[in-house]
Amino acid sequence: MRSDADGAPRACARGLGRAFAFLGKRWNGVLLGTLAHGPAGFAELGRALPGISESMLSDRLGELCRVGLVSRTVREGPPVGVSYQLTERGVALLPALDALAHWADENLPTDQGGC
Repeated sequence: MRSDADGAPRACARGLGRAFAFLGKRWNGVLLGTLAHGPAGFAELGRALPGISESMLSDRLGELCRVGLVSRTVREGPPVGVSYQLTERGVALLPALDALAHWADENLPTDQGGC
């Protein structure tokens, strides 16, 4: 077992582990970044994220709503519409997402995935 400079055994950075387990799920972080530009409807989000299926978009939006990062608002119609937007908790995550995006722009090849 490796130790740090003080001789204490290294431990997992639990907060980072939880954050990357959640944000590392395909589309979660990108959806949050897309909603940084303001509220959007389901179809608009689908168009903004080429390659995401409707079922995956629905699953990810549901998950983001359950953890309190995104809110879902139903607009009375006709036609009835649904809009998604970041909550305060979601907005609080934006500086970290912006820093990650900046780091990726500076340090990762452009063929390293993305949308």
